Amino acid sequence: MVNTKTSDCHTIGGFYGVNGKKLQRQYRDYLSDFKDWEQKKHAKEWLIFPEIMGPYLSIDETALSKGELYTIITNKKAKGKKGSIVAIFSGTKAEPIIGQLLKIPAKKRGKVKEITLDMANSMKIIAKRRFPKAIQVTDRFHVQKLALEALQDIRIKHRWDAIDLENEQVKQARENNRTFTPEEFSNGDTRKQLLARNRYLLYKAPNNWTRNQSERCEVLFAQYPDIRMAFDLVQGLRKIFNTATSIEIAYTKLAHWYKDVENTGFSL
Repeated sequence: MVNTKTSDCHTIGGFYGVNGKKLQRQYRDYLSDFKDWEQKKHAKEWLIFPEIMGPYLSIDETALSKGELYTIITNKKAKGKKGSIVAIFSGTKAEPIIGQLLKIPAKKRGKVKEITLDMANSMKIIAKRRFPKAIQVTDRFHVQKLALEALQDIRIKHRWDAIDLENEQVKQARENNRTFTPEEFSNGDTRKQLLARNRYLLYKAPNNWTRNQSERCEVLFAQYPDIRMAFDLVQGLRKIFNTATSIEIAYTKLAHWYKDVENTGFSL
């Protein structure tokens, strides 16, 4: 028996010797209720399912067809499974979405207790205007993502400096009719390679590194103490989210963490 959860029409067609595209059209036009779907006319712009509403929602942007951005509101109770989408809108501009959300009765929207979002201003405006009684919560994923991006920015800056340095060394070698051989560190990496190959390692916790990866990061941190400092801060933030047992404890630890960031001299 074919598991339709993981197989599309093309895969199913292959099992039964049927043209996949033709099977897809047949399903859409005759077997499903797509032709009579009440939201068909505006499905490319917005979809709203008020019956899916719950007291705990999430709002976020995501890239779907051809990289186009959509704003999606989901019911957290469904945990991303069937019956989780409350609404989906083409684009991320606040005003059009705010207008369309009026289609959900104010009484239903007023029952929303909490809405999880990222730090985009448009998401905050949407939540404030159409879910005024809900507490806005910035989820840990977006907070940690910002910290990781800041860490990678430091690495990328050093990598560009390394590229410029090597280009200058190559130029000088040519002018003096010499062959340029880049310096290698103890693990066999050149400076450019070291900064490029540590990209994904910086996303991982040290206990998940292999022996070679640990050696590579040890060399990187010795050469660039600011990357080590930023990495430790990212790991400290991750530890707070993983170990805090209450909101009060988390707030206290975050305040100390923020003080540590200030003491490093990194721009906030």
